[in-house]
Amino acid sequence: MATTEEMTGGRSAREVLADARGAVDPALRAAVDTLPESSRRIAAYHFGWRDEHGAPARADAGKAIRPALALLAAEAVGGTAERAVPAAVAVELVHNFSLLHDDVMDGDTTRRHRPTAWSVFGVGGAILVGDALLALAFDVVAASGHPAAHDGARRLSEAVQRLVDGQSADIAFEDRAEVGMAECRRMAEAKTGALLGCACALGASFGGGDAAQVAHLRAFGERLGLAFQIADDLLGIWGDPAATGKPVHSDLRNRKKSLPVAAALAAGTPPARELAELYRSGTELTGGEPARAAELVELAGGRAWAETQADLLLADALAELRAAGPPPGPEAELGGLARLATRRDH
Repeated sequence: MATTEEMTGGRSAREVLADARGAVDPALRAAVDTLPESSRRIAAYHFGWRDEHGAPARADAGKAIRPALALLAAEAVGGTAERAVPAAVAVELVHNFSLLHDDVMDGDTTRRHRPTAWSVFGVGGAILVGDALLALAFDVVAASGHPAAHDGARRLSEAVQRLVDGQSADIAFEDRAEVGMAECRRMAEAKTGALLGCACALGASFGGGDAAQVAHLRAFGERLGLAFQIADDLLGIWGDPAATGKPVHSDLRNRKKSLPVAAALAAGTPPARELAELYRSGTELTGGEPARAAELVELAGGRAWAETQADLLLADALAELRAAGPPPGPEAELGGLARLATRRDH
């Protein structure tokens, strides 16, 4: 049974995500089918459509949060979800471009409960198919023939540039002894908030929204994106691998300075100082070190700070949503989806 937080008018948030996946997948598959065989094979594996041998599979393809936001944003401005399908496909392609590259950069061997693409097909193959998906995203927008396609491509380009900048900062932070809270927040806003904001703005523009509506929905997505990143940071430390599909303490093993970690390091308490010593090692945390680091983040207040911030950001996002003046149905569905996305137990 759906929880109160997941209910969104007539549909639960999980039903919204399932419906979005169903609406977008045919167009997404059609777009991927236009890729050369070398890229198509790896992309089909990454999306969960085929196994490593090319046989049909039904693996987890992800939550489809970004496509769902694009489709709902179109409805929130009085348009139809169907008109925003190209926008939804484009943001899903960009998202998966980033995942393919992230897995290589982080050395993660598991995603969505199966081996990552690079661990099966090699680093070069995963990087190249990520590049192919990125190029394909712009092609999908351009080929849509929508009046908003030109501006949409520029919005998408801006989001990609911010995403890359955020990812670059995330990697650079691993080699720095100290990272301030403000710059860590800017990193997360770019790494995650930019694309969620873009998904909402693209959907709204493809739905025929005016400039003010597009701006409010973009702000909704950006604030939701930061809250979502904080929730994801918490899962990266304390999440159950059975639910997340990633190794336990994966972020701490790589000494990532996520927002909960940055908040803990800034506390100036004995647990914060011990955590700083662990992070100064310069090597991947091993043995019992990741578990100890997780304990220290909590003792230094990083977990409590992150949970409070995620709740405040969600409230800000919902205020921006209301300011866009959406009909009751899309407003309820976007709100329910936002609450589900920022839960810390999934």
